Amino acid sequence: MARLIGERIMLREYRKEDLTCIRKWVNDIEITKYLSNIFLYPHTLNETENFLSSMLQGNSNIKGFIIAEKETEEYIGQIDLIKIDWINRIGTLGIVIGTKDNLSKGYGTEAIKLIQEFAFNRLNLHKLDLEVRSYNERAIRCYEKCGFKEEGRIRENFFTDGKYTDTLFMGILKREYENI
Repeated sequence: MARLIGERIMLREYRKEDLTCIRKWVNDIEITKYLSNIFLYPHTLNETENFLSSMLQGNSNIKGFIIAEKETEEYIGQIDLIKIDWINRIGTLGIVIGTKDNLSKGYGTEAIKLIQEFAFNRLNLHKLDLEVRSYNERAIRCYEKCGFKEEGRIRENFFTDGKYTDTLFMGILKREYENI
């Protein structure tokens, strides 16, 4: 995949040396509490290596990028199209900023805008969608800033920290993206 260059970041290919950075966040509750249930149990080194290997070999249905500092190409996080429905032209987005030091710096917003341009103008997708837990207010603000709209909500379907929370479904259409 080609690299996508922004103002402060680039979206680049996965590399073997990204393993160390991925391992730093993959079992960090402060990062993973905002992600899916696949992070409920600790991830072994072997599981992380298998994921990275599948990305490097192109064997995964996930298509994505490393979010990296533009000048140094240093790992910041990951942004992926975790599922692409080619018939209906819909991509499902997943993103993680892998270090707490890089949260709330606008890297996620910039990465999403780069992948929107790629998805809508290079892949000719009609829609991008995602799901997010209602307690992840920082992410919801970021998605709204990028033009995503709430399309639905499943009430109290996700259990975390001793209580149930809602899951929001958000999306943006290509024509909405073009009018931002």
